[in-house]
Amino acid sequence: MTDTSDKTRLPDDFQGVVRLFPLPNLVMFPHVVQPLHIFEPRYREMVEDALETDQLIAMAHLQPGWEADAAERPAVFPVTCLGRVVSHTRLDNGKLNILLLGLRRAEITSELPLARSYREADVTILEDLYSTSASSTRSKVQHELLRCFRKFTPESPAAQEQFESLMNNRLPLGALTDIISFTMKFDMKVKQRLLSEASVDERVQMLLEELQRLNEIGPPSEGEPPFPPQFSVN
Repeated sequence: MTDTSDKTRLPDDFQGVVRLFPLPNLVMFPHVVQPLHIFEPRYREMVEDALETDQLIAMAHLQPGWEADAAERPAVFPVTCLGRVVSHTRLDNGKLNILLLGLRRAEITSELPLARSYREADVTILEDLYSTSASSTRSKVQHELLRCFRKFTPESPAAQEQFESLMNNRLPLGALTDIISFTMKFDMKVKQRLLSEASVDERVQMLLEELQRLNEIGPPSEGEPPFPPQFSVN
C-alpha cells in the first residue's frame, strides 16, 4: 500500500465548493482508492479543471429514477464522498484514467447554477462522530466487526496476508467501517445509508447487521471485488 496520508488533507483555502460526479452504480467512501475511466466530454473537462486546481471531485450517487432525467440534472443523494485525484493518465483519444482517493463525507447544502458542462455544489464536510457513551465498548465492537468481516475474506494466502495487514494497522473504527463498507458486495441503497451515517457507533452497528445478514444467506458466488481495496491509512 502506498502511504497517501500527505494527500488526505483538504486545501487550506477550501471554501466548500465541489465538482459533482454523479454515478448510478458506485458509492465511494473515505479511506479507499477508486479507479475511474473518464470518457464523457463534460467529465473530462471536470477532471482537467480539478487537475489544474485543487484535484478535488465529489462522487455522488444518483437517486432512483435518474434515467427519466438523465439529460438534465437528476437528483443525487445529499451525502457524497469528497475525493482527490492522486494519479492520472491521459490516453491518446483524450480520455483519462484516474485514481480517486476518498477524503471525507460531504453533505450537499445547495447545488450551484450550471456554469460549466458539469455540476457543482456547496457542501458541508462531515467528520466522523464518536459517542463518549460507547467508548468503553468500542474495542470489543471493532474486534467483532473484524471477526464478521473475516468470514468474507477469500482463502487465498495473498488475501489472508492482506487481512492480517488490515488488522495490524490499528485503523480508527470509522476508517475500518468505510473500508469494509466499500469492499462488501452490498446493495447500493445499503452502501448509501452507510455513507450517510456520520456517527461511527451507529454506522458500525448498521454494518454488523448487514454482515450478519449476508452470513446467514451466503455471499454472492460471482462478481466479488478484489480483496482488499486500495485504502489510505490516515
